[in-house]
Amino acid sequence: MKALGLLSGGLDSMLAAKLVSEIGLEVEAITFVTPFCQCGTAATEAAKTLNIPLKIMNTGTDYLHLVQNPKFGYGKNMNPCIDCRIFMLKKAKKYARIIGAKFIFTGEVLGQRPMSQQRPQLDLIDKEAGLAGKLLRPLSAKLLPKTEAEKKGYVTAEALRDIYGRSRKPQIELTREFNIKDYACAAGGCLLTEREFAKKLRDLFRHKKRLSSKDLDLLRVGRHFRFGENKIIVGRNQVENGVLLSDKNKTDYCFEVPDCGSPTTLLQGPKTKNAIAKAAELTAFHSDKKIGQVQVNFGRETLSMKVMITVPLRAEVDKIRI
Repeated sequence: MKALGLLSGGLDSMLAAKLVSEIGLEVEAITFVTPFCQCGTAATEAAKTLNIPLKIMNTGTDYLHLVQNPKFGYGKNMNPCIDCRIFMLKKAKKYARIIGAKFIFTGEVLGQRPMSQQRPQLDLIDKEAGLAGKLLRPLSAKLLPKTEAEKKGYVTAEALRDIYGRSRKPQIELTREFNIKDYACAAGGCLLTEREFAKKLRDLFRHKKRLSSKDLDLLRVGRHFRFGENKIIVGRNQVENGVLLSDKNKTDYCFEVPDCGSPTTLLQGPKTKNAIAKAAELTAFHSDKKIGQVQVNFGRETLSMKVMITVPLRAEVDKIRI
C-alpha cells in the first residue's frame, strides 16, 4: 500500500514521512519548486536520508498568477499561504492518482503557523483542495478528526502524534527516536514571508505586467531602486555583480566606476538622460569613490560610454530605495 507525502525538506515533513513509513507503508514524496522557495535540494537530501522516492514538480506560471491575486489573501508580507497550500495539494492529489497512492499526508502541525495551520484554516484548505476528511497530518492527527486513512485502518493510532503549537521540543525528541541527524532548518525558506523581498515583488508587480524568470531571479540579488519607470539594481559583492551581468536583459545598461572597487549596476526601463545619471550616481555612491566628481562607464554590451557625476548624499539614495 502506497502513501504520498509532501516533502519540503524541513524537519516536520521528514518526521511525517518517517512516521508513515514506520507503519510499513510504501511512501513516496513530492516537492514543489517555486520562484520564491527552491526546496528541491533540501527535499532531495531529505528523501535520500529517508530512502524514499521523490517527485520534484515545478509550479509554472499559474503559481505566479496565484501569488499576484490570492483568493484568501496574504499573510504578514506577500505570502499567500492558504492559496499556496491548496495549489500544491491539488497538484499532489492528481499525482497520487497516477502512482496509485491510497492517501496523502503532510508534515503540518496544528497551531504552528498563524495563517495556515489553525484548525479553521486547515479545514478550509482540505475542502478547497478536494481532500476534506482525506488528508492525514501524522504529527497532529490525534488532535484532529479521524481521516479516511485512519478509519480504513491504513494507519494505526499508535503511529500518530498529538503535537501542537510552535515549540520544537516534540519534533526534536522524535529525531532522537528515529535517529535522524541531518535535516534542514525548521523555519522554512519562502522568500514571500520576508519583508524586504516582499517590497521588491510588490514593486515589480506594479510596474511590469509580463514577468520573466530573470525578473524574479534578479529580486534575490543586489540593492533595488525605483526611479520613475526605471528599475536600478546595484550589486553588493563580486558574486552578485556576476549574477547581474549573466541575468541582464539585452536592453539593460550596465554601469561601473573604473579603477576602483565598484559594484555592477543595471538600469532597466527608458534610457533617458536623467535615468542614466541616476544609475551612475548610485553606482558611484556604492563604490570606493565616495565623494566629489566621479567618472562612471556604462553601455549595453561594452562600457564604451561615460558620464561624470557628483556622488549623491545618503538621504537622496535612501529616498528611492525599494
